[in-house]
Amino acid sequence: MRRKFEFKRVPGALALIFTFGLLLAGKETQAQSRGIFVPYSTAGFGIGTSSYFGDMAPYRRPLASMFKMVRWSIGGNYTRHFTPRLGARASFTYARIAGDDYIMNRDSKHESSVFYARNLHFRNDLKEFSVQGIFKLIPDNRSYDRRPQFGAYLFAGVALTAHNPKALDSLDGDWVKLQPLGTEGQGNEGYAKPYSLVQFAIPMGIGLRYKINSRFDISAELGFRKTFTDYLDDVAGNYADPALFADDPLAMTVSSRSTNPIAVRKGADRTEALKKFLQVNYQIDTNDPIAALAATGYGSPGTPRGYSPTLKDNYLFGMIHINYMLPSQIKCPPLK
Repeated sequence: MRRKFEFKRVPGALALIFTFGLLLAGKETQAQSRGIFVPYSTAGFGIGTSSYFGDMAPYRRPLASMFKMVRWSIGGNYTRHFTPRLGARASFTYARIAGDDYIMNRDSKHESSVFYARNLHFRNDLKEFSVQGIFKLIPDNRSYDRRPQFGAYLFAGVALTAHNPKALDSLDGDWVKLQPLGTEGQGNEGYAKPYSLVQFAIPMGIGLRYKINSRFDISAELGFRKTFTDYLDDVAGNYADPALFADDPLAMTVSSRSTNPIAVRKGADRTEALKKFLQVNYQIDTNDPIAALAATGYGSPGTPRGYSPTLKDNYLFGMIHINYMLPSQIKCPPLK
């Protein structure tokens, strides 16, 4: 009798589960048929480019700053679409930015500038976590599988970015971390504190979306990051007193490179261009521009090392994403 009772309860439990699943599925279907938007989620993966604006990539030359030292970016995100127009996402992006005074100014128009004479360079690997709100210029339809073929949207939010600028050591050819070296005297008496390697940023931008099929989208984004630091490139203030680096030849090497005849990253000879720099800026004709440049006082303690004291360093991502629509409808397993 006990075994017969258990046999009767099993089909009843299956029927109850089946009925519950039909009710949930029917509720979602009914909401869609009435024109009610059904929230959904997506997961995305993207690759693209990165550029930076700062002391080695000036704002007054936006195209050169965007493309001459363009580098890579890669990232992933989770997005929740709450209404036909509004969504929010959390994303992580790993990217590299870089700058080089020689590459940016080696043409005849700019090689007589103080930026060419400065002869600094850097690279910085950024690890950014952000939370962003999304506003869709073209609203969604009732569900993810009925979304428009094309879409456009704006986004903005907050981000936390870990960074660590480095430069190539001309002594042994290694990339060395610049912040611990205090290249502008940071950490010494009378100088600023060392800058933080974790910074807040404000991401903002625009995106275009194309529906591949019911489950996948491809999107292209251009996202600008406004930061609150001038040290993504390790350059902001004035040259420090070389006496601070008397016991640290590495810090001495990377803090001031104006009298180095070689552009370290490219291994290019700067001698002829420095002659032009001295002629244009100091009316000096010489066959020994390195000695003459040192005599002018260029790069001496207290003179500008960075030339944008009121502007912060910012960066820009251009990315292509593949987005997958995560299933949201509860499906009941088939009965056997």
